[in-house]
Amino acid sequence: MVKEKNKIAKYIILIITIIIILEIVLFISNKNVKLENKEEESSFVSIDNATLVRMKLPAVDADGKGVSTYLTVEAIKGTGRTLVDIENLLFWADTQQSIRMARLVAGNYSKNNVNNYDLIYSVEANASLIGGPSAGAALTLATISALNNEKFRDDVMITGTINHDGSIGPVSAILEKAKASKEVNASIFLVPLLQSRDVIYETNEHCEKFGLTEICQTETIPKKINVSEEAGIEVIEVSGIEEALKYFS
Repeated sequence: MVKEKNKIAKYIILIITIIIILEIVLFISNKNVKLENKEEESSFVSIDNATLVRMKLPAVDADGKGVSTYLTVEAIKGTGRTLVDIENLLFWADTQQSIRMARLVAGNYSKNNVNNYDLIYSVEANASLIGGPSAGAALTLATISALNNEKFRDDVMITGTINHDGSIGPVSAILEKAKASKEVNASIFLVPLLQSRDVIYETNEHCEKFGLTEICQTETIPKKINVSEEAGIEVIEVSGIEEALKYFS
């Protein structure tokens, strides 16, 4: 009888232990979900004299595959300094130049004097993702958003270089970036003028017989495509920052 009671007691303790473990797991899971949601909600934060803007950025990895990462711009009341916070990113000189140009152009389109703010830039990416000026347009728009303390649409993404007069220049890998934008639920993808259509290259093996011998070679065939149809996202050409602002505001 005593053994039977001990056995029942052990089962009860085991059941209680399992319930406690499940409750702990559920608590941790719910907490992680809340943190993830909080991160998504923090794409625009404005507190006192500081504004943080987090914008999705299309890019291409080392294998030529389109990926999406984030760039962040913080505008804090200050003395006009430009600071860079780099996370796992090999920061090329031309990307630094893009930031300088983005600050210059954003100052021209901002309601506030850029010299009264310290700007902090960061890009979340592996070293292979961003090594050129193609983030220039996005950097400019994020800077304007931060300086103006104005939240932009988060379902619009853009690629393109930025010029001193606010015009947007051409970039490569448009189709891959369009697909990456679609994958993160963007509804509009802005591209430089004449880049809503692209050329991709398909490979084909061609063989010919010469007597008893067959010789084969790989041929590269160019193919014109409509980026919007190929990627399944609305693609709109914009000539400059002023035009792009209409879609983000």
